[in-house]
Amino acid sequence: MTIAPEAPARSIEFLELDLTARCQLACSHCYAEAGPTKGHGSMTGDDWRHVIDEAAEVGVETVQLIGGEPTLHPNFSELAWHALDVGLRVRVYSNLYRVREEHWDLFGHPDVRLATSYYSDAPAEHDEITGRKGSHDSTRANIVEALRRGIDVKVGIIHMRDGQRSQEAFAEMVELGATQVRIDRVRAVGNAVQGVLPSTSALCGRCGEGKAAILPDGTVAPCGMGRFMPAGNVRGSSLKQVLAGSAWSSVVASIPRRGQAGCTPDEDSCMPSPGVDMACNPDKDGSDCSPAETPACNPAYDD
Repeated sequence: MTIAPEAPARSIEFLELDLTARCQLACSHCYAEAGPTKGHGSMTGDDWRHVIDEAAEVGVETVQLIGGEPTLHPNFSELAWHALDVGLRVRVYSNLYRVREEHWDLFGHPDVRLATSYYSDAPAEHDEITGRKGSHDSTRANIVEALRRGIDVKVGIIHMRDGQRSQEAFAEMVELGATQVRIDRVRAVGNAVQGVLPSTSALCGRCGEGKAAILPDGTVAPCGMGRFMPAGNVRGSSLKQVLAGSAWSSVVASIPRRGQAGCTPDEDSCMPSPGVDMACNPDKDGSDCSPAETPACNPAYDD
């Protein structure tokens, strides 16, 4: 009997690692339904290290550590440094509510990029959206500190509602010196679905193309926003096997492809300003849809 050879794994250059569902904030729109009472999931530190090793072996170039709030995971620093040690670039998507000194050392590494979300230049409005009083002041102060240290921060501003001071927040970030800032609309996934089932119509149309996400329980999805479309689990098989499997192919094929080549239909929502990087390249950016990395049409990953 002839055994059919295993199909080649689809090329993945960007891998999102959703380390935890725990977060100090309680955002009403959170794509991951994260919050202060949520856990870290069933993936152990060893499981994540194994995934990182596999990622390097299959050609992944960049891993994004996200959550929830990734810095709350007990193995966060160890995993980030391990990824760097095996030759991967690292992006950390943090709410920047609290930053330890050891994390500043990591964020300043030349192969690490830092990203965050911001909602308004008005503290009360920002705090209402995050569900945490004082979150505006903490996040803004840490953005300022990052820039002071020479660490550029990719800032995603999610426009939630009419009258929100999104444009003012954009202008504020530019004035502070951030060079990668954009505004995008909230997406109907996670907490934002408001009682309806999530749909592929909420995705940017590029999920699974050169990227994938691994959730806190080991589930593999085409992107963080597409977590309602499981395609396998790295706790039961290897990442390479999942990416070469029929379930992954079916999930990726089911996502409607739309928009310009190399971009998303939300590009017009990008609001450029002199000196601000608004390049839209979902093939090289972080998460492909907001608010996973926040913007659906993110600036290209800068080398």
